[in-house]
Amino acid sequence: MDKVIHYYLAPMSPWTYLGHHRLAAMAERHGAKVLVKPVDLGRIFPLSGGLPLGHRAPQRQAYRLVELERWREYVGIPLNIHPKFFPVGGDAASRAIHAAALVGGENAAMKVAFGCLKAVWVEDRNIADAETLAVIVREQGLDPTALAARDAEAAARYAACTDEAIEAKVFGAPTYSFNGVLYWGQDRLEFLDRALQRAR
Repeated sequence: MDKVIHYYLAPMSPWTYLGHHRLAAMAERHGAKVLVKPVDLGRIFPLSGGLPLGHRAPQRQAYRLVELERWREYVGIPLNIHPKFFPVGGDAASRAIHAAALVGGENAAMKVAFGCLKAVWVEDRNIADAETLAVIVREQGLDPTALAARDAEAAARYAACTDEAIEAKVFGAPTYSFNGVLYWGQDRLEFLDRALQRAR
């Protein structure tokens, strides 16, 4: 039986960024396929009790910064705790990632997703800006014009994946689903790793 991981993500999420390459390496190690599914947290949060960052209690906002520093050190990758363009809208980037999957498959979608995540959390670039997003897409070896031509289809896929995530009881990003079991947050990747190992 093929191993398939459903990867529900938000292209502006630091936690998605911290787990992205680790997920990719894990999937390769276990021979698993990753289905890249950006979702609209703006639709998911009101249904699941989640709050946008600016609406969270000060204690939670302060502790989030502690955790970002902690995980940045632990994972050993660059991450700007206070990026220039955050909060930032993720709809355009999400559609670009879906379009990349339509044009070049899931590997292309993984590349564009990481390009967007890195743009926010390392490079201080605005992924909500159309020209910046086109440059990011081009840097991943894809033609922005080809992706733009699939925007309507990508938008429909974005909505459908969000519906799917809501149905699956996803409430935040990243969430990884394997064999119908959810693993919320990049700090649950070890449990996903164990599940993939047992599924041999």
